[in-house]
Amino acid sequence: MTFLQALVKNPIFVAAVMGWFVAQVLKMAIHFLVTKELVWERMIGSGGMPSSHSATVCALATATGIQYGGGSFEFAIAVIMAIIVMHDASGVRRETGIQARVLNEMMALFREMGTKMSVEDKLKEFVGHTPLQVWIGALLGIITGFLTCQFMVAGYSIF
Repeated sequence: MTFLQALVKNPIFVAAVMGWFVAQVLKMAIHFLVTKELVWERMIGSGGMPSSHSATVCALATATGIQYGGGSFEFAIAVIMAIIVMHDASGVRRETGIQARVLNEMMALFREMGTKMSVEDKLKEFVGHTPLQVWIGALLGIITGFLTCQFMVAGYSIF
């Protein structure tokens, strides 16, 4: 079996990928429902509802727990990593997005005043998550991780 074949048969890897994919598709759909604009960047971009970072690491942790058990060091590593990622998404990265919004507004104001600015691009504002977006992503990841493992244990292949 080649490395790639083994990877796509690994329920932990597949669960994490599926957690990310489902969250990104939902993020794009929710954005479309709210704004009535289909923005393909939402499929790969950060920020928004639900948190794909949370969905990915929670699907990873869930699948790891199912595969190795709650007392395993693998599960402990996955859970601690998930906590760090989710804390970062709703903390540092969220603050970065808020600061980017303020700076973009300042840049627009300075341009209106006739000030020449050297910055050409707006700063990216969709980088972090609200706590609700993180928790919904976590719940989505847990469900996706569980379902993916059940699907693969039954002998089905995702890829």
